[in-house]
Amino acid sequence: MLLDSIRTQLDSLSKSERKVAQAVLDQPAQTVNQNITALAKSAQVSEPTVVRFCRTLGYDGWHEFKLKLAQGLALALPGLNEQPAQDDLAADLVNKICSRSINTLLDLRNNLDPEAIQKALDILSKANKIEFYGQGTSGIVASDAQHKFFRSGVPTVAYADPAIHSIAAALLRTGDAVVAISQRGNSPPLVRSAKLARRGGADVIVMAPSGTPLAEEATVLIPIDLIFNTDPYTPISARLAYLVVIDVLAVGLALKRGPEFRKKMQNAQKALQEFDLQFDSFIG
Repeated sequence: MLLDSIRTQLDSLSKSERKVAQAVLDQPAQTVNQNITALAKSAQVSEPTVVRFCRTLGYDGWHEFKLKLAQGLALALPGLNEQPAQDDLAADLVNKICSRSINTLLDLRNNLDPEAIQKALDILSKANKIEFYGQGTSGIVASDAQHKFFRSGVPTVAYADPAIHSIAAALLRTGDAVVAISQRGNSPPLVRSAKLARRGGADVIVMAPSGTPLAEEATVLIPIDLIFNTDPYTPISARLAYLVVIDVLAVGLALKRGPEFRKKMQNAQKALQEFDLQFDSFIG
């Protein structure tokens, strides 16, 4: 949600903007009920500083920021902010983890930019080849993306090794596409690979928090501003958001390529099912 995005970007804010951020993080519900004057006084900054803070996060101004904050708080489910505890019963864990995941997906649905998705699909549908870059947890998402997209009929590959995706990026040309995936958006090797891909003429679709170094390298940015706080379990839920965006892009690409292509995908699925039946028969 928006609060997680603020936490993610704290280090990149100016000193005065950080004061506003901290005031919002300390009392988000009170912020929703305040006017800009009250927030500025609480943060001990000027009202223009509050406006600059809102714009740094990607909003037009105070009113849009306040609306998004209110929507995010309204979506929060009971138990969302409760960290799993050592003495939790299985029922407690089911409630907490499921609530976190559900809230993450609701927040994604509420904030995902359809225009950015459409621009990404336009690039992917025309690409000569598609490469997915990610590291760590995001590398897992990149591998999942490659598995889904290779059925699109476009050559696809996923790289999680920074040395390898650096070399691959340097070899890309106009007409190629990269999807760079990062939950933090500040990995120097990933930023470097995005720069190399752009230098060669490739389009770079970035799935990362807005306002991050990786986001700055995007041809098209799909901002995912709902990740990371001090709870080490948060990335587990955040990864779901990235996987869902990959599903949206994969399905969108299949639909964009038309019924003849979907027929080919169905034939490929049928061939896989026949292989599974033969393998099961062999094992049996």
